[in-house]
Amino acid sequence: IELTQEGFGKVFCLAGIGGQLSGFVQSARDVPVMVAVDGCPVGCAKAILENAQVPLKHYMMITEEGIEKNKNFNLERADIEQVKSAIRRMVSENGPVEAVPTTGGGSCTKC
Repeated sequence: IELTQEGFGKVFCLAGIGGQLSGFVQSARDVPVMVAVDGCPVGCAKAILENAQVPLKHYMMITEEGIEKNKNFNLERADIEQVKSAIRRMVSENGPVEAVPTTGGGSCTKC
């Protein structure tokens, strides 16, 4: 969420993509670069995107960053910054990327 608030990409609604809602799926397929982020090895985000045939160029599993999964969402600021930096690095390693609008289809901002 913070990366989107900072103008770096946008959040997609995995529930909408998993539910095969056409606008959500198409928006995810059309984005030039996507980073899927999962919290643990179960890989829910990755599975949803693969089942919807959304190309997945970048993938991050937070537990592989040395951050333990917890179910209370009490996140440490240092862990948040670590994940944000890793995502920025992952995207920047592939050169400049065209801007992705932070509004429009594919997110639940209008529901």
